Amino acid sequence: MANLTRFEPLREMVTLRQAMDRLFEDSFVSPLSWRRVEGETVSPSIDLHETTDDLVVTASLPGLKAEDVEITITGQTLSIRGEFKADEKVERDQYLYRERRFGAFHRQMSLPVRVVGDHATATFEDGLLTLRVPKAEEVKPHQIAIKATPKPVEPSTNGDAKA
Repeated sequence: MANLTRFEPLREMVTLRQAMDRLFEDSFVSPLSWRRVEGETVSPSIDLHETTDDLVVTASLPGLKAEDVEITITGQTLSIRGEFKADEKVERDQYLYRERRFGAFHRQMSLPVRVVGDHATATFEDGLLTLRVPKAEEVKPHQIAIKATPKPVEPSTNGDAKA
């Protein structure tokens, strides 16, 4: 039995509008800043790349100190938590323009391969968190040596030897 999907142009246009709004906001309003996730919740921008032996996670956390960030790895799930504290010297009604975000954040992501979380290392320098997580041995690439099979020796057929 075939499933019929009804075309709803209004729903499609709302989705397109949301996508365009997000595109313009990310590109022009707040380039290279905090991402919006689930409404008004903010989370840091994260890069993830892999080397032969490790997964390397880099997160931009400007204004934080190493002791303000908590990193946990459970299985293949990485979790980064922290909190930006507001400037207590300025009253809310004194602001003329306010773009910096304050409050707690929590970023969670699934890692694409099995890792050894117990051997992970983290460095924090100038607001940039770098986390190196070793891959599990079974997912690391292994070089396989190719052994050439010797050719069988063909018996001599020169006719000198008779049985």
